[in-house]
Amino acid sequence: MKRVALHNLGCKVNAYETEAMQQMLEENGYEVVPFTQPADVYIINTCTVTNIADRKSRQMLHRAKAKNPNACVVAVGCYVQAAGEKLLQDAAVDLVIGNNRKKDLIRVLQEWEQDHKAAECITDIAADQEYEELTLGRTTEHTRAYLKVQDGCNQFCSYCIIPYARGRVRSRKMQDVIKEVERLASEGYQEIVLTGIHLSSYGVDFDPCSSLLDLILRVQEVEGIERIRLGSLEPRIITEEFVSELSKSRKFCPHFHLSLQSGCDETLKRMNRHYTTGEYFKKCQLIREYFEHPALTTDIIVGFPQESEAEFEATRAFLEKVSFYETHIFKYSRRQGTKAAVMEGQIPEPVKAVRSNELLSLNREKSRAFRDYYLGRTQEVLFEEMTEISGEIYQIGHTKEYVRAAVKSKNELSNQLRLARVTGFLTDEIMLAEFV
Repeated sequence: MKRVALHNLGCKVNAYETEAMQQMLEENGYEVVPFTQPADVYIINTCTVTNIADRKSRQMLHRAKAKNPNACVVAVGCYVQAAGEKLLQDAAVDLVIGNNRKKDLIRVLQEWEQDHKAAECITDIAADQEYEELTLGRTTEHTRAYLKVQDGCNQFCSYCIIPYARGRVRSRKMQDVIKEVERLASEGYQEIVLTGIHLSSYGVDFDPCSSLLDLILRVQEVEGIERIRLGSLEPRIITEEFVSELSKSRKFCPHFHLSLQSGCDETLKRMNRHYTTGEYFKKCQLIREYFEHPALTTDIIVGFPQESEAEFEATRAFLEKVSFYETHIFKYSRRQGTKAAVMEGQIPEPVKAVRSNELLSLNREKSRAFRDYYLGRTQEVLFEEMTEISGEIYQIGHTKEYVRAAVKSKNELSNQLRLARVTGFLTDEIMLAEFV
């Protein structure tokens, strides 16, 4: 039996695809082993979102070949799509498989076993209109299943290589999504997280056109699914109809991750983001009109080319104004092949570090304030794991707003939904609760 080890780099979509490839391999007789162990085949699902991601992808490929020089090392995914020819010249890499060709993994491996010749399996992703069908019957998580429903992006933000690596918007057929949700529900999963490269675009490529809201309303009808959570969204999807319909669903988790990237309109223009801070703020207010205490989270890039002190201050003030539950802060990293990489006014790394630290401090303050709201309140918690903290055993899970909560108990509660009253903080990141 051939032994195979997989390693994933990058986003939740990549993670879903890695799990799907793993199950494909298991079904075809491969023994899956940890990446730290010797294997006959190493598969690295690469990322190319930044130059650092490219470097990590190359490092993992070389690390795999060093573990077993006779092994077949397979590079898969986004970095492959961006640098396929370059990778084929790398002695550490035997096979390269681009996006939208991962479904061909078994065939490509079988062909390699016949002649051991380096080969590429890459399509012109920009011209590919078909959604690559990969499915999961289970996930590595025991209570929450991430479900990829969309691929590609048409936005072309000036800092981003993803449209070139992932291609244009392609949506998964609704009936195929529902079949997989039903399969996951039958395996006991109670929470579904819908993910995609540009999730807000789900269904726009269908004829007739469909929408993410249509999909959510179908998913909520599946028996056994108790929670529906969404991946990252674009602000423009937040309309009165969208939020109003979601607020009527007892299964929907009011956790909105709305991409922002900058709180300054001039910076947003250079980024080629298609909204203003004023429009964004109205979307946040709309969500808060329909949900009592929704979790609003976002991403921010600090040190984007030409970002002045005044522009940075506008971003800091805007984050203060919105009061996000969590803000994921990234220092701008040049990505070769993007418009931003050749812009004048690149910001020095020490300046980026100072700005990043300032926003990280603000994030800690806002995150604590958001969670303070729950003190004394009863919340529904989906328990996921048992852990020991300071010599005591706790069951830990998440509320619908994705706040971590723990109950002191030795009883295994994994995948159980229970009501608990929040009494305080167990750690800076975990709230303490007791059953009601």
